Amino acid sequence: MSTEVATARDEWLAGPTAPQPRQEAVRVTGLYKYFGQGEQRVVALDHVDWQVYTGELSMIVGPSGCGKTTLLSVIAGILNCDEGTVNIFGREMTHLSDRERTRFRAESIGFIFQQYNLLPALTAAENAAIPLVIAGWKRDRAVNRAGEILATLGMGAKLGSLPGQLSGGQMQRVAIARALVHEPRLLVCDEPTAALDHETGLTVMHLLKEQAVRPDRAVVVVTHDNRVFHFGDRITRMDDGRVVEVVEQRAGVDSH
Repeated sequence: MSTEVATARDEWLAGPTAPQPRQEAVRVTGLYKYFGQGEQRVVALDHVDWQVYTGELSMIVGPSGCGKTTLLSVIAGILNCDEGTVNIFGREMTHLSDRERTRFRAESIGFIFQQYNLLPALTAAENAAIPLVIAGWKRDRAVNRAGEILATLGMGAKLGSLPGQLSGGQMQRVAIARALVHEPRLLVCDEPTAALDHETGLTVMHLLKEQAVRPDRAVVVVTHDNRVFHFGDRITRMDDGRVVEVVEQRAGVDSH
């Protein structure tokens, strides 16, 4: 009996391989976030318990003002929670010092901001290269790598352009490249397709999906764009600062 036949026989006798267990990338427990004080206090997050898993693209949807972006910002370490805990890849974020949190965020988290947050004096490629420069890459190497990412987003002809010379959609693509360039383990995205045409939006979502399916990565996307809902492995619906529903969907993703 050949080795190949013997191996096939053994695999058949053993039955189907058990799926690998999902690993938690993010766990938030008992999360509260308040804005304002006294009678003016607004409860932005109201006892949120929620998980994100590796190898998945998780979407957060819901009406404006329901707490989606606040939850995203707390996960990314941009905002501190008022109560509860945030655990990312086994690190308890609420126990880290400001310096430790900043370093962890720079190494492990990419954030796509809805408002772009580009530096006006830097070119598109230089803006996208910022995470690599912070990580210690030489400037030329970092800018070249950023240019490669921008080219995949249809920005190859705009690498030397300043933000003031770009359209809203083009600035959004620079922001996306900046978030992807250092290959973060956790990528959090606030309305990444909002300023993009349909075709470019699909290109962006395919890039995010490629990041998400890696076994040691996770992607979280806040969106109102129902054209891209089918890219999500899990869809979390929020309302009034609370998670009201989590839907698992494993349908195939196409380009339409």
